Amino acid sequence: MTRSGVDIGGTFTDVIIFDEETRTIEVAKTPSTPENPAQGVINGLTKAETNIEDLDFFSHGSTVGTNALIERELPRIGLITTNGFRDVHEIRDGTKAAIWDAYEDVADPYVQRRDRLEVRERIDYKGNIVTPLNEDDVRDVTHIFKKRGIDTIAVSLVNAYVNGDNEQRVADIVAEEYPEAFVCQSHEILPEMFEHERTSTTVINAALVPVVREYLTDLSNQLSKRGYDGDVLAMHSGGGVMTTDAIAFYAARIANSGPTAGAIAGQYIAEQCGFENAIGFDMGGTSADVSLTYQSEIEMTDEWAVEYGYPIMFPSTDLETIGAGGGSVAWIDEGGSLRVGPKSQGADPGPACYLRGGDKPTTTDANVVLGWVDPDAFLGGDMEATADPAKRVIERDIADPLGLSLVDAASAIEQIAVANMCNAVRLVSTSKGYDPRDFALVAFGGAGPMHAAHVAREMNIPTVIVPPYPGINSALGCLLVDVEHDLSKTFIAEATEEIVDDVEDNFSEMETEIIERLHEEGISDEDIRIDYTIQMRYAGQWRSLKVPCSRPIAEMDSIRQRFHDEHERVYAYSDTEQTVEIYSLRVTGRGVVDKPSFPEIESRGTSEDAATGTREAYFEEVGEFIETTVYDRRRLGAGTTISGPAIVEQMDSTVIVPPAAEAEVEQTGNLIITV
Repeated sequence: MTRSGVDIGGTFTDVIIFDEETRTIEVAKTPSTPENPAQGVINGLTKAETNIEDLDFFSHGSTVGTNALIERELPRIGLITTNGFRDVHEIRDGTKAAIWDAYEDVADPYVQRRDRLEVRERIDYKGNIVTPLNEDDVRDVTHIFKKRGIDTIAVSLVNAYVNGDNEQRVADIVAEEYPEAFVCQSHEILPEMFEHERTSTTVINAALVPVVREYLTDLSNQLSKRGYDGDVLAMHSGGGVMTTDAIAFYAARIANSGPTAGAIAGQYIAEQCGFENAIGFDMGGTSADVSLTYQSEIEMTDEWAVEYGYPIMFPSTDLETIGAGGGSVAWIDEGGSLRVGPKSQGADPGPACYLRGGDKPTTTDANVVLGWVDPDAFLGGDMEATADPAKRVIERDIADPLGLSLVDAASAIEQIAVANMCNAVRLVSTSKGYDPRDFALVAFGGAGPMHAAHVAREMNIPTVIVPPYPGINSALGCLLVDVEHDLSKTFIAEATEEIVDDVEDNFSEMETEIIERLHEEGISDEDIRIDYTIQMRYAGQWRSLKVPCSRPIAEMDSIRQRFHDEHERVYAYSDTEQTVEIYSLRVTGRGVVDKPSFPEIESRGTSEDAATGTREAYFEEVGEFIETTVYDRRRLGAGTTISGPAIVEQMDSTVIVPPAAEAEVEQTGNLIITV
């Protein structure tokens, strides 16, 4: 079987091909093509010298949905809601990112007020129909949308999470009056309470459907024309894959797919090296994504957002993303302080050293000046680059205005970039009750291995792991996932023995729907795995915690105790005398896919045999340029050790081993750096 994993990033499209029969791996990295993402995929597969008709498995992650939300490249959307609730989407929850900044404007709503229309109806909190749906209102608003050419419509009625009959009737009437329109109903997308969160998720999902459907259709056609006849699978934010048919309806699920694939690969690499606890550090050309694995489980969240104030309430890997990539721009603020990011040069034009028209200093340009990166070796020498433009823009925009030497300016850019990355690591670790000293840092992305040892040293993380193909690690993650669906339901009740039967009934109902979805995607019963989670909180509290459980549920005592234990870990206190309340239930179904088993590498030669020469590299900890040995990663055999300072080069990344650090090649090819 020949498997392909692809990650469509903001700067590069990464490809990994694994042939299970010959146990060979091919990797490729090619510039992304934002105007036509499918073309970047075809370019990458072609560069990897892959016969597309020979592929048996294709899975990919993508930033297409995320970028569409960031850039607001979305279709015009209509929203149908209950009379009196037209402005829920714009009022939001009344908060903002910078709570004390009176001058900060929140992001504009995805649906403008003139396109948010009301219908008369009302359902109470128990699901009883208090005011029947006025069908004439529905026909009127449908005709208005049709006249305006709005064919993407979200429906979010009050309390539809507990009774979706009125929403379903709205969808039926729209289908009668305006069959060309796509309708997205909140009770199908997110059957949970809280009007704003449910409306926001439904609106974003509706907005992304045309965008995602267009690129997935194009990608499927491009692969089909070249002989691939299997499913085109796509990563979703919850850590599984879905078929194109499922994603065409749940489009918002793939908005965070690329970084999630990286987190999954980071977990896999850590387990290979014997670490249950790991922090995934994925630094690419545009941003850095940081995730956390604790006791072999990736930390997840039920709420995330591309723009603050408009949450997406689908399960997602709990990631902290900052504008700290290789293309992040260095600049001087109005107070004369040096900043790095969040603005990025991205793939086009890219850093100045790429010779694509970039005219601003970036982190990559600073790394070139410091001698860490050989511009002649970008992408194995396939990409034209040179150091002179990097030196020129750093001198002009940073060194001269601040009165620094070229090298001091480049070093300052690097130090600030590392400080930014450390802040992201703190957000997933210390701020959530985890001690970084108990974790390994798994560094990947094209730029991650270059900075990881310095981040680890700053954060007192003892070990850095660099996978064999760090620049395509997110593509690797796409090969390691299962087909997955999940359902959640609001269920508020005191966690006592009396409600065990009700919980069981709800779990059973959701499980049946999950299994039906997996069957539709070709998953057999023997490959289906079901997980159950109860979200719980102390009575009167706002925040809740997820507690896994198994079925059948015999009693509630043990589940309550698990909640107390988790509350102690997260918040450093618990109260076993306090009443515990259930907030919601969730069922996750996985269709287990066979995972590739990668070969071990040989023990061959010594580090001297892998050395390709030396070059002068600057390290801030010693304050000068040092003659540094350069190694070819492909020549490093299992068991080989390297003493820092050292530079390890490969096609998709560069690894920096700073002074006083040691690196060893593990049996499966991972480079383990002790800092």
